[in-house]
Formats: sequence, structure tokens, C-alpha cells
Amino acid sequence: MKVAITGSSGMIGTALAASLRADGHAVVRLVRRPPQSAEEVRWNPQAADGAIDPDKLAGIDACVNLAGAGVGDHRWTASYKAQIRSSRIPGTRALAGVLAKLSPPPATLVSASAVGWYGDTGEHQVDESGPPGKSFLAGVCRDWEAAAEPAADAGIRVVHPRSGLVLSPRGGLLHQLLPVARLGVLPRFGSGTEVMSWISLSDEVAAIRFLLDHGNLSGPVNLTAPDPVTNSAFTAALDHALHRPNLPWLRAPAWLLRAALGEGIGELLINARVTPRRLQEAGYQFRSPTLPEALSAELAR
Repeated sequence: MKVAITGSSGMIGTALAASLRADGHAVVRLVRRPPQSAEEVRWNPQAADGAIDPDKLAGIDACVNLAGAGVGDHRWTASYKAQIRSSRIPGTRALAGVLAKLSPPPATLVSASAVGWYGDTGEHQVDESGPPGKSFLAGVCRDWEAAAEPAADAGIRVVHPRSGLVLSPRGGLLHQLLPVARLGVLPRFGSGTEVMSWISLSDEVAAIRFLLDHGNLSGPVNLTAPDPVTNSAFTAALDHALHRPNLPWLRAPAWLLRAALGEGIGELLINARVTPRRLQEAGYQFRSPTLPEALSAELAR
């Protein structure tokens, strides 16, 4: 199989490309800088046509679209919120249009989304049938998914993996928490009762490959482990994995976090009890279905 990947230099894209190559698949990496190898193709996600030479994508069987600015990398100023949107929606629309015009077009487009689609679910558990929330990220996810419609209109199977918090020491939330956790002073955030829907990096990559291989799946598919946990339980599990004392009394109040980190921290303080119903019904078997298993496996890498 020949797979094109955007966002291939990110944590998930790097791991996915390595996994595909290890099994003998060809990878085409879409990059925004001048290409540095034969497998790289330059594109501009802000251009209406992606500024992609269609001949460079000839013969691809699938495309995985992972491009987007990190939602937890910076304080959410008005300009950074605009960057979160602009790094996802125009590029996805341009990419979908280019793929639709290929002859023949690829069979599959796996175009990323996130559990931010659901917003704050409160005490309710949601699956892929859940409606979009009302938060900023919910709006981004809604428009992000809609931007891939030109590909679907051309008969390409489009899948939207709505990923939870992807756990890896290489990046994302776990990477940011590890220095404090290793010192043994990782606090609970907010009340500690907020539910976190997560997935290990190894399962994220394996699940994306599962979506590539299973032609009967299209539309939204939640990429979350079947065991969402509260922030308090997450902190306790990470302390245990690092052999550090569990300090349930140590807390970072929500008001302090918002004052220090801005609006974006609110996305970590919401309840998001999201389940991977469609993924499990399709037969996917999680490598790390519980948080202790995931932390043990990822920290050992």
C-alpha cells in the first residue's frame, strides 16, 4: 500500500510513518518546507489547491491527514485560536479537493478530528452518535470534518478518527506532565473529578492502520481507550507508574489554572466520557485497554 501523510513530522505522524514502513508500505510525506528526500512532497495547506503537484501523489492508495497546530502547545490568545482553525480547515479542504481530482483517486482518506467534537458531556457517556458540543474546539472539529466533504463527494471513503488525549512521553499531555510527575509533585487539576478520554500512542497508530484496512468503516470513529478515567485517577496512576507518592491533597485550582494558562486549560477541565463503540464493534483489540497498562508500555519505550 502507498499512503500519503500530512502532519508526518508530528508525534502521531512520525510513529504512523515508521509503522507503515516497517511493514513494507510506501509512505509519501507532505511537508511545508522544501523536500529533503524522495518520499517528501511539498504542499501549502493555506493555498486553495494545496499547491500540490498531483503527479507526486499518483498511485497512492490512501491518505492520512494529521496536520494541525497543537491545541495544548500555547496559551490561547485570539491569534492562536485563529491558528488552530486555519491550520486544519483550509488545508483539509484543499487536500480533499486535490485527492478528488486524482485519476484514479485513493480509496481512503483518514482525516483527523478529536473528542473535542462532543464538548463537555457532564456525567453522560457518549459514542459517535453524540451531538457536537458548544465549545471553541467543538466548532473547530465540526468544520474540520466538514472540510473533507469534497473527497467523500468524489467517492473516496472518508473516516474521521476522533482522538482522545494521546499518551506518549514523546509529546502531548503526558510529555508535558512528566517533568513535574518525576519530581513527585504532580497536582490534581481543578476538582480532580473531570473525566479524561485517552488512548496510548501505540493504540492510536494501530487504530489508524485498522481504519485504513477496514473498508466498511466511514464517518466518525472514536479513538479512545474503553477506560476513561478521572483526572484524580490519572494522576494516581502516573504517580504509581513512576514510583512516586500519591498526594491527593495536592491540587491546582481551576481559577489558578485559568489565570496562568488561559482559555485553553478549560478543555482539560471538562468532562469528556467518550467510548470507542464503532472501533470495538468492528473488531479492534486494544493493546493497552487500561491506563496502568498504557502508562507502563509507553514509559518503557
